[in-house]
Amino acid sequence: MVQTQQLLLASSSPRRQAFLRDLGLQFTVMPADIDETPKSGESPLDLVKRLASSKARTVAERIVHDGPVIVVAADTVVALEQTNLGKPLDPAEAQSMLAALRGVAHEVHSAVSVLEVANGNQTTRVNTTVVWMRDYSEAEIDDYVASGDPMDKAGAYAIQHPSFDPAQRIQGCLSGVMGLPLGDLRDLLANAGVAIPCDLIAVCEAQTHFGCCQRQR
Repeated sequence: MVQTQQLLLASSSPRRQAFLRDLGLQFTVMPADIDETPKSGESPLDLVKRLASSKARTVAERIVHDGPVIVVAADTVVALEQTNLGKPLDPAEAQSMLAALRGVAHEVHSAVSVLEVANGNQTTRVNTTVVWMRDYSEAEIDDYVASGDPMDKAGAYAIQHPSFDPAQRIQGCLSGVMGLPLGDLRDLLANAGVAIPCDLIAVCEAQTHFGCCQRQR
């Protein structure tokens, strides 16, 4: 099936871009660059939904186009109880986050928002996954932080990192932990008339040793 709609990805995330490419979708990157500061008293769920929705609307407002344009936006928040763990400001904060997450469970909330520019229809979903971290050592934290990988990631980790491999098990959506819940993306794009041409489960499971939640559906 030929993709007739123009997709705009409101994100500069290399992982989200890679997901769309691996799914066989054609798209243009147009980062939203909004203020992601949480509001006073805002819960992790409310924050992630607001940011994804706002990113999509921000990009849509820039568009002057007569054709079928669809904006895809996403946001991810790591929550330890009700504390938002965003991207670390410096290596010391990355070490502190990883130490706090070690050996315990936390939640990863990923929201995806799809907005049809022509008619203004917008739908946003939030996907929550529980992640149990393994009991990694201080030396492992030091080596991982020194690699620089944690610095652009919520919670200061990438679940798919091959050597640090921080998670012991998960309950929920693997791709959501990586920043884009693919099952939700598929459903929202289908509602907007866009079909994903490639095998979603294969794309998801190519990332880590964890299984894709879509196998259970």
